[in-house]
Amino acid sequence: MRPSFHADHVGSLLRPAALRDAFRRHRDGQLSDGDFRALQDDAIRDVVALQEQAGLTAVTDGEFRRPSYWAHFVAAVDGLGVAPALFEFTDATGDRAAFTAPTVTGRLARGRPISADEFGFLGEVTERIPKITMPSPSTMHFWRGPETFAPGTYDGLDAFLADLGAVYRAEIAELGALGCTYVQLDEVALAMLCDPEVREAVRGRGEDPEALVDAYAGAIRDAIRDRPAGMAASMHLCRGNYKGHWMAEGGYEPVAEKVFGASGVDALFCEFDSPRAGDFAPLRHIAEGTSVVLGLVSSKSPELEPRDELLRRIEEAARYVPVERLGLSPQCGFASTAAGNPVSEEDQRRKLALVVEVAEEVWGT
Repeated sequence: MRPSFHADHVGSLLRPAALRDAFRRHRDGQLSDGDFRALQDDAIRDVVALQEQAGLTAVTDGEFRRPSYWAHFVAAVDGLGVAPALFEFTDATGDRAAFTAPTVTGRLARGRPISADEFGFLGEVTERIPKITMPSPSTMHFWRGPETFAPGTYDGLDAFLADLGAVYRAEIAELGALGCTYVQLDEVALAMLCDPEVREAVRGRGEDPEALVDAYAGAIRDAIRDRPAGMAASMHLCRGNYKGHWMAEGGYEPVAEKVFGASGVDALFCEFDSPRAGDFAPLRHIAEGTSVVLGLVSSKSPELEPRDELLRRIEEAARYVPVERLGLSPQCGFASTAAGNPVSEEDQRRKLALVVEVAEEVWGT
C-alpha cells in the first residue's frame, strides 16, 4: 500500500532544550522515570502540533523517547549491546567524529515491544497518520562488520539476519494489531555502499561489498514480508546524519537495481539534497508501484531552499518516475541523535512548511 500523500518527513525532529536537559538528568539519576516520561509526553504533544500546523498528513513523535534513532531497538532486543563503530562521521571542513554502534552479545530475542509504546501515545495525541520509524536490519551489523559477533553468538551473517528478521516481523505484527498503518526503516549501510571508499574499507576488513548489498536488501524484504495488507512500509536511504556530519558520498547507481527494484517496500525516501547524492538516473530502477520521496530539503543546513529550484528538480526526477508517484521531504531527520543538527527550531518549522507548500503546488495535496 503506497502512501497517498506527497509531503512527508523522515522522522526525527529537534529536541527542545528542556528535553535535552531531561535526557541528561535522567541518565545521571537526577530525574525519575515518571518525571522524565511526563516531560517527554509534553514535548511530543508540542511537536505533533508543529507537524499538524505545517500541514503534514503523517506525523511522528519526533523520536523524542530515544537518545538516538537505534538506541530503543538495542534496549528492547536481548543479545544486542553497544560498542565503538569502525567508521567516523565527517563534514565539509574535514572535521571527524567517532560514534558508537550496535553490537551482538548473544543470541537475539525480542525481549519486549520496541515501538508499541511510542505508537500508543502518538495515536492518542493526533488524528493524523502516526508513522513509526525503526533502524534497518543492517544497522545491527554494518558499523562493526566482522567484529559485530561476540564469541559463541553467530558464526555468520545469514543466521544472524534470520533471527533479526523474526524480531522485526514480531514487532511489525504487534504494531499492526495496535492499528499502525505506516512504518519506515532507516537504512544507512546500503547508501554508504554506493561510495567507492566505503567499499574499499569493507574489502579491507575482509568482507565483500556486493555480498553485503545482497544480504541487507534481503533483510529488508524479510523484515517486512508479513506486514498487514493495510500497512505501508517505507525505507529511508541515508548517508549518515550527526550534527550536520555525514559518512559517505556517491550516487545510488551501485545499489539501485537491487535496492530500488527489489527491496519490497512501498516507498523509498532518497537523499538528493547535495551533489554528494549524485543525479536522478538511478531512479529508473524503481519498482513499478513504488513511490519515491525526494529528499531535496536539507536538514543539515539552516538555509531555506528556493521554491523554484525544488520545482525544477521534481520535474527532472519525473523523467524517471511518474510525477504522481513522487513526493517531497527533508533529506533526513533533523535529529538522528538527541543532540540534533546545526539548525534552529524555527529553521525546522520553515523547512517543514516549505515541503508542504511545494507539494500542494505540484500535486494539489
